[in-house]
Amino acid sequence: MVGLGAITVVLMVAAVLSLGVGARALSPGEVWHGLFGASDPDQKSTEVRLIVQTVRVPRTVLAIVAGIALGVAGALIQGYTRNPIADSGLLGVNTGASFAVVSAISLFGLTDPFQYVWFAFVGAGIAGVVVFGLSSIGRGAGNPLTLALAGQGVTVFLAAMTTAVALSDKAALNALRFWNVGSVAGVRFDVIWPVTVFVGAGLVLAAFTLPSVNLLNLGDDVARGLGVNITLIRTVGILAITLLAGAATAACGPIAFLGLMVAHIARYLAGPDYRWLVPYAGLLGAVVLLVCDIVGRVVVRPGELDAGVLVALLGAPFFAAMVWLGKFKSA
Repeated sequence: MVGLGAITVVLMVAAVLSLGVGARALSPGEVWHGLFGASDPDQKSTEVRLIVQTVRVPRTVLAIVAGIALGVAGALIQGYTRNPIADSGLLGVNTGASFAVVSAISLFGLTDPFQYVWFAFVGAGIAGVVVFGLSSIGRGAGNPLTLALAGQGVTVFLAAMTTAVALSDKAALNALRFWNVGSVAGVRFDVIWPVTVFVGAGLVLAAFTLPSVNLLNLGDDVARGLGVNITLIRTVGILAITLLAGAATAACGPIAFLGLMVAHIARYLAGPDYRWLVPYAGLLGAVVLLVCDIVGRVVVRPGELDAGVLVALLGAPFFAAMVWLGKFKSA
């Protein structure tokens, strides 16, 4: 509990910094006025309110929501597959969303994120269902290795289809190029609120499965002998992962390595009990994504570096270091 409290404090500090840091730096007084100040005809006050309420607050909220979703999804997928290098992308969620976005833009000429975010979410969900369905048939049904192989196969197929559609349509290629980087900027609350509802539903389902995930990591036979309904728990777990990762990916684009990275940090801090590991991973995911977004606004001023780029720059060496230190043992 002390650790969770400390991470929460860090997250709150990062959220406050996120409201003040950017191309136009704001003092704490200006942030307060922008949040709670009365309407003022003064041009400077109006500018501050616009920056805080329409730019900084939405991207801060989205970074927290998406970070929690991707952190929890990353920890859960590692638990369900017993694969320490698994990430939410293993279910084809990222590529499913990408394919849906380019298809919607190419077929319907959509240009507003509020329009194609729903296609992204549906694409992510369908990809997750297909992967789970393929892994549930045949001799290896329900095996974590079968799930990983099915996910990889669907991911490669959808990536190829996404490339084919994007290369045949200039508008789809341009949209995919920016969406695919992974960013929490420029998303309005009319997108964030529905995404938050889906993330909330995913978190509720995830909380329901946590005790059973601990038993699943002892092996399917042991878990079944202890009374776990393997099929039900895996179905609910995959649905939770799809809701969490699909909603975050639909709003922000694919953000690589975040779920993988924070799940291992959470395991180091909280131990192997998923009832503690998953909350740690969620809060750490929010902290990492929010801090990366803040740093991205500073390092290339007056421009910005997307949060997804910085997360990948952190995640790639983290992954290499874990391999070099031999830390990728069973989750």
